[in-house]
Amino acid sequence: MFRVTLYGILVITGMIISCRHEIPPLEQPETIIESTVCSSDTVYFQQAVLPIFISNCTMAGCHDAASHEEGIVLTSYTSIMNTGKIRPFQPFNSDIYKKIIDTDPNDRMPPPPASALTQEQRDLVFKWIAQGALNNSCQSACDTSVYTFSAGIRPVITARCQGCHSGGTPQGGISLTTYQQVKARVEDGKLWGSINHLAGYSPMPKNGNKLSDCELKKFEKWIAAGSPDN
Repeated sequence: MFRVTLYGILVITGMIISCRHEIPPLEQPETIIESTVCSSDTVYFQQAVLPIFISNCTMAGCHDAASHEEGIVLTSYTSIMNTGKIRPFQPFNSDIYKKIIDTDPNDRMPPPPASALTQEQRDLVFKWIAQGALNNSCQSACDTSVYTFSAGIRPVITARCQGCHSGGTPQGGISLTTYQQVKARVEDGKLWGSINHLAGYSPMPKNGNKLSDCELKKFEKWIAAGSPDN
């Protein structure tokens, strides 16, 4: 006669739970390869690649730590490598890269109505993986003396903000795809309040990934100069 024991119940329960999407474990601090001299031919994960995933893929309900849609979390180097199945030196064998270049709207990432990644963004991810998919960083790539809209401000907004604030249904009804749209958010104070994570403003970017001190200084100097379209 079959007898159900406490041990048996625990085993069966564990088997049932394991069939579901598991919540990713808490991540340990990551080791970042810091460079003091930046190479123009190197794609640095912390400055160029992570912002692409944070801005375009980690909104609530997608691939943030809380939602982990389909078990995929794209909020850090460790989670991108593990759940995105990145294979160093092999872009076309890396699941996430195959998703971002997929031409089928039903399969690509980000999915509609969000815009697909730009060719420049796809090229950066490709080159980063082809170079070994390192957790590398080069802070000196940020120069506070360059704070024109075209060279200092727009690239940051494109990399860090437009994943949420572009397309037909931008988050919060705020689009940041043109100079005029950015200028309007400067004038109402929302841009500065959000990127500094000030009380009373929606923090931008999300998920605790605040702009670097260098990037904030660029915005501060540009706004102080009258936020020109230069």
